[in-house]
Amino acid sequence: MDNRAEVREFLTSRRAKVTPDQAGIVGGANRRVPGLRRTEVAMLAGVSVEYYAKLERGALAGASSSVLDALSRALLLDDTERAHLFDLARAADGIPTSGRARRRTASSAAPRISLQWALEALTGAVAFVRDQHQDLIATNALGRAFFSPLIGEGGRTPNLARFQFLDPASKDFYPDWDLFAEMCVAIMRAEAGRDPHDKALQDLVGELSTQSDVFRRLWAAHDVRQHGAGTKRYRHPIVGDVTLAYEELAITAEPGQVLMVYTAEPGSPSAERLGLLASWAAGNTRSGGALHTA
Repeated sequence: MDNRAEVREFLTSRRAKVTPDQAGIVGGANRRVPGLRRTEVAMLAGVSVEYYAKLERGALAGASSSVLDALSRALLLDDTERAHLFDLARAADGIPTSGRARRRTASSAAPRISLQWALEALTGAVAFVRDQHQDLIATNALGRAFFSPLIGEGGRTPNLARFQFLDPASKDFYPDWDLFAEMCVAIMRAEAGRDPHDKALQDLVGELSTQSDVFRRLWAAHDVRQHGAGTKRYRHPIVGDVTLAYEELAITAEPGQVLMVYTAEPGSPSAERLGLLASWAAGNTRSGGALHTA
């Protein structure tokens, strides 16, 4: 991906989102641009208008941490957006981002057997590992049952982004489909900022941009986010509606991969339904059903 274009579009989009009132500036009449003017951002950041214009044109290489912090404050960036700006700056300087090594291959390596053992030991929760390309590369038994609409019967590695934007079944599986779509793209945007040389991610973005108008629109918004923690609603074809809390855990042995654990509130209807799904999955495993081999 073109780092200069990424920087230009990110800074421009963030500037457009900040109103004069939010920045504590008297707006005045006849404003021809949404959000702040370049001169206003430069004033708030304590840099010259010429220097800020140079940065917004994409020339972020060499920008100091103090300048990046000042821009983050001027543009009211949240923690994830600030981290993304610093990632873009490191990429512009040719520095590996966030301590992450360059990708070894374009494809996802098979998970270590010990990692699979760890997943299978989590019997009361949906647990899976995804990589920086949104590939679902390992799951526990309950995870295979839970994500059966995504995993399906094919041999291709399941991909959360392809399922979200290219499979009509996602509209049934995700009751809050629009929110899921925004989250998916924003996470991918953050990953792209960490490693602009990731060809597999570039190819995935190109594929989805070509085939999904919604993805293309959301990608152009330049919003970024981290997964972290929270709750999500699902509508599973076997057990119906469930609300699950999720936690994201980094796998330090495999930079770029994260362990996601989804649990239901104890004693809740969702916990009961998750237990029913676990029993159903166990029955399919014993009988040699599709979920056992997925």
